Amino acid sequence: MKLATAHPATRLSVLSILAVLLTMGIFLLVNDPSEPDRHDAVSTEQSVTNQSIARQWNEVLLSAIRIDLARPTVHSRNLFHTSIAMYDAWAAFDQQASTYLLGKTVGTFTCPFDGIDMPANTEQARHEAISYAMYRLLWHRFYPAPNAGASVLEFNALLARLGYDKSNKSIDYSNGSAAALGNYIAQCVIDYGLQDGANELNDYGPIDYQPFNPPLNPLVPGSAGIVNINRWQPLLFEEFVDQSGNPLPDGITEFVGPEWGRVQPFALSKKDRTIYQRSGHDYPVYKDPGAPPLLGGALSAEYQWGFAMVSIWSSHLDPGDGVMWDISPGAFGNADDMPQGFVELRDYYNVLDGGDPGAGHTINPSTNKPYAPNMVLRGDYTRVLAEFWADGPDSETPPGHWYTIMNYVSDHPKNVKRFAGSGAILNNLEWDVKAYFALGGAMHDSAITAWGSKGWYDYVRPISAIRLMAERGQSSDSTLASYDPLGIPLTKGKVELVNKGDPLAGANDEHVGKIKLYAWRGPRFIKNPDTDVAGVGWILAENWWPYQRPNFVSPPFAGYVSGHSTFSRAAAEVMTLFTGDAYFPGGMGEFVAKKNEFLVFEEGPSTDIILQWATYRDASNQTSLSRIWGGIHPPADDMPGRILGERIGIDAFVLAKQYFSGN
Repeated sequence: MKLATAHPATRLSVLSILAVLLTMGIFLLVNDPSEPDRHDAVSTEQSVTNQSIARQWNEVLLSAIRIDLARPTVHSRNLFHTSIAMYDAWAAFDQQASTYLLGKTVGTFTCPFDGIDMPANTEQARHEAISYAMYRLLWHRFYPAPNAGASVLEFNALLARLGYDKSNKSIDYSNGSAAALGNYIAQCVIDYGLQDGANELNDYGPIDYQPFNPPLNPLVPGSAGIVNINRWQPLLFEEFVDQSGNPLPDGITEFVGPEWGRVQPFALSKKDRTIYQRSGHDYPVYKDPGAPPLLGGALSAEYQWGFAMVSIWSSHLDPGDGVMWDISPGAFGNADDMPQGFVELRDYYNVLDGGDPGAGHTINPSTNKPYAPNMVLRGDYTRVLAEFWADGPDSETPPGHWYTIMNYVSDHPKNVKRFAGSGAILNNLEWDVKAYFALGGAMHDSAITAWGSKGWYDYVRPISAIRLMAERGQSSDSTLASYDPLGIPLTKGKVELVNKGDPLAGANDEHVGKIKLYAWRGPRFIKNPDTDVAGVGWILAENWWPYQRPNFVSPPFAGYVSGHSTFSRAAAEVMTLFTGDAYFPGGMGEFVAKKNEFLVFEEGPSTDIILQWATYRDASNQTSLSRIWGGIHPPADDMPGRILGERIGIDAFVLAKQYFSGN
């Protein structure tokens, strides 16, 4: 069987622009801005009909994710399972590639397949099979969603626009019906998902996990009498609004996915798995990173240093300090060496000024010219990073975010669609189904690995750790009454004691001797996020707040390891291997955050900010730093996630490649 010849280089569609439209930003993949042939996401649109059928269905999936509950675990699984459906519908008509689920046994589940006669028009059959598979699977997965009506309307509209009949529900493909094959594949994936360990029948809820600590109302000073100083603490709200903007009536946040290590993986194997037990229940952990630093344990100093650094970095969230940074790839990025131990983290991060040891790239390999400087206010850059990579609100969650980046790379006129950078040019459909399958496997395994660790180690978030340490006192000067060996370390100009006469001392000096932080002042200083900026100043540590919305504060699950770091590094490895190039097409990717339009938490940025990355790893590393500036993770959560992500991404690509070659 001959592969179809490649389509001409494609351009961006309106849907693909929306795919990474986080609030009011526009994501671009471009050459060096000094070059005249810059490719802009606004000026290079293409019609939806010129996209592959896989891309069209991926776009409606991403749209559905954006208005569903913000559950990275669930949606990494949705992205992978839909990628399986599309890949198997494509591979069923290929003479070389091996299907994944169709005709195979995965775990303990078998999807029988008797084969199907090769049709006269292979591409038409693939289009039909993919469309029915995706329609049935998407309808099943999203009909319980809070905004199911809008999503189902979009699924129906695409199926109708493609000329297919939604009433065709036959799974009898024995007569060669591609539609029936698609329906059958969808049913196999649905049945597989009902027994894969995700607890889909009970809306993916926790089965055995119980939180150790009482909930923290972030509006109330202090740590709410936290019981276990190293464990995750739920948050208490009058109304919690998740990362996608969905209001949830329950006032106490429930841990999302604490037993996700039980889910059937892609490239992870039993030899990667350690099974722990707590209260008689199994907690599988893949590629076990080991315990994080514990307050009062052997690495207590690293706990104290790392969480204190989160508060220090929140002092960088003010454009009013006038600090200017060059954020071009010539000055930032190229920080790929990862410390392997917790103590070594101190040499990687710039504690006082922010950032990592990346010195940038000497030249753009596409243009053979230096990257043009990109000078911005640090306070604008850090705030944009925190919101852009936070993936919310109106987001496709971290794994979906990397699908949008893959889509933009696929659309770039300078992207040549050769698998792993060599061989024949693939047509759009083959490129997309293979890219989605490899990336989906990596995102799925990232969720299983990161959340397996989160569920077992159950690690504390910065809002609890910082407030708790400050409640105990300071750990730097044992001669003072405020000394506690488990307190927060003092840093001049960043972490200090409240003295008499201090504006924070209180009317009756009731706060004298407490810890104060020079940090982002929090949502109390924002009455209208469309016009107000909280800024940075001295606050009581007992009131410290991450750079987040007042009805969100921190993700509803434990910190260690960082899901963002794991997802992003795994995706960067897959994209590097799949494209055969570490660099974005043209040597650079960009995202424009418009002045006073992009930020959601407060007004800003004060000028247009253009985020820039030379390589996929640069983008991944920036994701990880953003979570520290956002007040969500300390370094101890970040780096182990990156290390795991690298291994996961490589393993997923290698296994996907074996399916592509028929091994």
